[in-house]
Amino acid sequence: MRKLLGLTRYAVIIPAVASIIGALLLMLRGSVAMIQVVYDAVINRAYLKDTIVEVLTAVDAILLGTVLLVIGYGLYELFVDSEIEVPAWLQVRDLDDLKSKLIGVVVAIIAVVFVGIFVDSKRGADVISYGVAAGALVAGLALFAYATKKPGKDAPKTKA
Repeated sequence: MRKLLGLTRYAVIIPAVASIIGALLLMLRGSVAMIQVVYDAVINRAYLKDTIVEVLTAVDAILLGTVLLVIGYGLYELFVDSEIEVPAWLQVRDLDDLKSKLIGVVVAIIAVVFVGIFVDSKRGADVISYGVAAGALVAGLALFAYATKKPGKDAPKTKA
């Protein structure tokens, strides 16, 4: 029974691979959209404001793809193979590592979305309400990260 339960961890392969496929799709679509924006800006002389919004939309898709990639690699690394070759910043040792990486990317997405709204909005009240909402969300994520951080983790090292 113990061996059977231990094998169930491999069920995570399916969502990990699905996340990576979704990440690649979003990154590809975001990159194609970016190329189209450049083409429209140079050849069709698109308006600057429209170009900014379209660039930010493409960047948003790429960042969301990054979130899915971090989730896919993190799940695979946590449950299946901790020796997978990934950059040091992407190494996940426990769920806290995965959580902090996800929070960082989500904050970047929130910033990109807010800048898009800031550029595209025609009313100051919209910008203020979205800004307050984005700030509250980022503050909530920071509070969550702080409240659930393991004691002793990321403590500054002192020289003796």
